[in-house]
Amino acid sequence: MAMAGESSGKKIGDCDGKVAGNRQRKVGLIYDETMCKHDTPDGEDHPECPDRIRVIWEKLQLAGVSQRCVVLGSSKAEDKHLQLVHTKDHVNLVKSISTKQKDYRRNRIASQLNSIYLNGGSSEAAYLAAGSVVKLAEKVAEGELDCGFAIVRPPGHHAEADEAMGFCLFNNVAVAASFLLNERPDLGVKKILIVDWDVHHGNGTQKMFWKDPRVLFFSVHRHEYGGFYPAGDDGDYNMVGEGPGEGFNINVPWDQGRCGDADYLAAWDHILIPVAREFNPDVIFLSAGFDAAINDPLGGCCVTPYGYSVMLKKVGVELMEFAQGKIVLALEGGYNLDSIAKSSLACVQVLLEDKQIQGPPEAYPFESTWRVIQAVRKRLCTYWPSLADELSWKLINQKTPTPIILISSSDSETEDNAQGLLDQMSKLSIENPQGTLLENHQVEPASTSWRADLAKVDVWYASFGSNMWKPRFLCYIQGGQVDGLKKVCVGSMDKSPPKETVWETFPHRLFFGRESSVGWGVGGVAFTNPLANLIDQTHMCLYRITLEQFNDVLSQENGLNVDSDSPVFDLAALQLVDNKGSILEAPLNSWYGNVVCLGKERDIPILTMTCTLSAVEKFKSGEIPIRPPAKAYANTLIRGLVEGGRLSKEEAEAYIDKAVSKPL
Repeated sequence: MAMAGESSGKKIGDCDGKVAGNRQRKVGLIYDETMCKHDTPDGEDHPECPDRIRVIWEKLQLAGVSQRCVVLGSSKAEDKHLQLVHTKDHVNLVKSISTKQKDYRRNRIASQLNSIYLNGGSSEAAYLAAGSVVKLAEKVAEGELDCGFAIVRPPGHHAEADEAMGFCLFNNVAVAASFLLNERPDLGVKKILIVDWDVHHGNGTQKMFWKDPRVLFFSVHRHEYGGFYPAGDDGDYNMVGEGPGEGFNINVPWDQGRCGDADYLAAWDHILIPVAREFNPDVIFLSAGFDAAINDPLGGCCVTPYGYSVMLKKVGVELMEFAQGKIVLALEGGYNLDSIAKSSLACVQVLLEDKQIQGPPEAYPFESTWRVIQAVRKRLCTYWPSLADELSWKLINQKTPTPIILISSSDSETEDNAQGLLDQMSKLSIENPQGTLLENHQVEPASTSWRADLAKVDVWYASFGSNMWKPRFLCYIQGGQVDGLKKVCVGSMDKSPPKETVWETFPHRLFFGRESSVGWGVGGVAFTNPLANLIDQTHMCLYRITLEQFNDVLSQENGLNVDSDSPVFDLAALQLVDNKGSILEAPLNSWYGNVVCLGKERDIPILTMTCTLSAVEKFKSGEIPIRPPAKAYANTLIRGLVEGGRLSKEEAEAYIDKAVSKPL
């Protein structure tokens, strides 16, 4: 295994691979085992682990690829170069964090940051990661190398000017891009394209070049209306830059997980490549995170090694006339070791211009992908004329129906990749209020007539969260959105309003948890403990709706499509919970996967939906965070309580405050 300063490959000017004409392609690689010293303080398992770069390097060596490249020694970044994008205080903090003087404070400092761990090797690794990307970029810009891949960690694209976050300490790519633009004007690099295909939005990179027209920043990522990490509005397509940088920031925010090769390549063909041709960059940086890859535990997308290779080839070959193939890849995320190794190998083979690997069968983008692409083009066409033409109906009609998936709202959540989420939803387990398993209940496959059958049955839906405000609840029935809600609801198939509305109080504990949500952004959302107790009282607004409508509300609350061939909660399930007075738990990674029967009102079952009993234990242990609600979300609950005549505004505010402050 090559260490810092060692070379297991060829020296500069000695590399295989061909480019236009007979000139051989010079591909640089940087890897240093020293960066593996950055690890969790006590050796606990963590997705951003040292093996991430080890497996990449081993894969390149076993494939005989590293031997055909120029292997450079690593290099530590200089403070003055780091301070091109970071504050002096931040640089000094990272520099000192691994010193003995900080031993006793290190864990406390890490705990105050967002998704960061620190140990005695963190400072050196961070300096090497940033410095190595700078070194590789300089060699490429000078023409000593055509392109290269910096296999570095910790990653960088989440790190902001004054804050480490999201596993990132220094923003490696931003440091290197600023170095070329500001420290080496003699190299003639006047315009830089940064492509960030990591599954998470590159919030740090975006902010560092927000007003800079010399840098075109393009990020394609899971966003889900601000509910996916790093959460908030930064990754929205309306974030286009400011002042002289307006129009030079492009976000392609996926609404969902499961996006694959076809979705990403559609974004390339219809947004990135046309704009990049207009921009005409001198150098291209790739924030190469591989966490959108198949089986990544944090990403939940389905990009294959072939997909990554085609994306890279399109950037390299189709823009060859502009950047002359000057591409610098820097590793960002990617947490499935097999996927990250295979994807990295596929990309290096593209840099060497090897024969393209074989791809999966042809597929079409999701319907939601075309919606996002069209929205981005419409928003950016003022700045980039190449996006002005509307995409043809024939093109966008080549689509795959949007998958039935569960929405994941933070890095800590993964989506279930088992066969058929609807199959899972049809396998429900019944728990009694003490949480012990009673029996398994198999819902028989239903025909498309299920809606007519369930439309004949009324239930009371008991809401304790934002749906207490009737205009908000009607979004789930009639579609649309209200102020503060970041997501447009599709509504139910039957858009008839509730037949009645009443209020009741139930002996269950109200609390708020999760870092952020798709609908409301950063901040906790409401849950109730499924188990009743004699101490707590929760106000609930009861809407009399049909069991068909309840199914559609349950589906929307859990991120499922409403146009399903079978119900999530059928008549047999209703009879079972009615007889047992039980909790019906779907074995899914959903937030509101429990249907709880709270009793009856005028002989009609009262149903609510909340978290599982196991999730309550995770909230108690801190594995899932307890968080106060965002202001907009809390105000919706208050409006529901006040306009429903249940409490005064002061009483409603005190009710919410008590739920927030009382330990679970």
